[in-house]
Amino acid sequence: MGDTTYRHAFAGKPPVEREPAMRNSYANLWIWLFICPLAMDYKAVDDQSSHLAQVLLALPTLGAGLALWLIAPRFAVKSKLRALVTFSLILCVPASLITELIQENDFGNYLRVQLPFALFMLGYLACCRPWQDSRIEQIEKSMFWANVICLVFTFVYGMATGGGLEDVRYRIVSPTFLALQAVLLHEFVIAKRFTPFTLALFMGTIVVELLSVTRSLLIGTALLFALATWMSAPSPRYLMRAAMRALATGIVIAGMAFAGMQLFPGVGAHWTQRILFASEDTKTGKDPTTITRLAEMQDQYDQTMQSPTTILTGVGYGHMYHYSPKFLPDLAGQISKKDFYAIHDWAAGHNFWVYQFFAGGLLFGIAMPLAVLYALYKCTATYRRWRATAPAAPYLPVLGRAILVTAALPATSIGGNPLGPRFSGLVFGVSLGLMVAMTIQLKRLAATHPHRASRSEGRRKPQPRREPHFAPTRETTAGTQGRLERVERIGERTEPTV
Repeated sequence: MGDTTYRHAFAGKPPVEREPAMRNSYANLWIWLFICPLAMDYKAVDDQSSHLAQVLLALPTLGAGLALWLIAPRFAVKSKLRALVTFSLILCVPASLITELIQENDFGNYLRVQLPFALFMLGYLACCRPWQDSRIEQIEKSMFWANVICLVFTFVYGMATGGGLEDVRYRIVSPTFLALQAVLLHEFVIAKRFTPFTLALFMGTIVVELLSVTRSLLIGTALLFALATWMSAPSPRYLMRAAMRALATGIVIAGMAFAGMQLFPGVGAHWTQRILFASEDTKTGKDPTTITRLAEMQDQYDQTMQSPTTILTGVGYGHMYHYSPKFLPDLAGQISKKDFYAIHDWAAGHNFWVYQFFAGGLLFGIAMPLAVLYALYKCTATYRRWRATAPAAPYLPVLGRAILVTAALPATSIGGNPLGPRFSGLVFGVSLGLMVAMTIQLKRLAATHPHRASRSEGRRKPQPRREPHFAPTRETTAGTQGRLERVERIGERTEPTV
């Protein structure tokens, strides 16, 4: 069997060794083993339960992720954005051992809290590569179906292990709930594709959202919807048209929510109580959920500001934190003084931004969140620019989906830590890697053939896509050969030649 080499036609460089087809014939298997097993990850009912199943779910993910990292193709050009994000992740994950050695926290707790962050970094390293279209298709497809499995599994497991709605509503929402909604919103708002399958799936997410009675999920969905609307309008000239489409989509979503309320009549009363009368349960008239979150953040901040060392390096992942005593009067009638002071935890805190400062300080903690926000800004600007000038450009649909899924990370942080569960850490790492990689590919294309590529892509006819429309379609042998001939003439993209 001969090796396969790849020609960097538009980069103007000599052939660079990339993914050998025969040697990596199991790459698709590694992709599915990397993403799917943790979709059935679960939170044990209590700490005394066996964690063997959780360990067995993590082992194939780690092994397959390392295999993908080793066999992945490499970029032939440097990218400042990729270097910045990679450096921030190195400060967050490997460099956290420095804080662990300084603080001497329980090493088992450190590993448990650090694992989702390590999966986040592994997903980024494995997917921020110039993969072939067929590999990108498998990555997107496996991530989509893993999110669907996680949605169904978490809902069923939460309903089976809980009691009434007040008890199970905390356990029926999947950790990647907003990530799945982000992909569906891309289909509805940007791609303008409505199929029975995607509509039914989005209806299912609305039902789960209503049953959870979680205000932060509604805010996250609204923010993702606004971002998708803004991305669909590449210039102010199209903003009004995009707003009308968004209004029509919003009416459909509102209709789904109304239908869900009719299916579960008691849900409306829970939402009314949650929004209008939650603060009346306390003597101080303040929302108890908000008070407990503020008490947790205040204690983390106070511990971090104790000394110059903790300000620079933090107190480490897995460090114990409590509720700040200054918020005890605000919870009068909700919790006793003894129970208030008995609360202590070492898991990742509910507030993602404060916990990063708490765990890593100025040196190791805040670089990663800031790098993610900066990457979102740069990639979204690149997407809008390409959508305005070359809407049929390669990699653009993948970039749009990756942006929305990555944007679900800060949206999820409104109500909890998106890197607390292991599966969400993996999914957000994969989406971040795809987002940065697709941006690099588009910039390489623009730098070499800014006008020729735009004209050629504008003339290309749209290819038929298979259900569920979340990945590039595999091309036939004849179609691939014809496109390779065009690549030789115009240097359109990086393609394989045997």
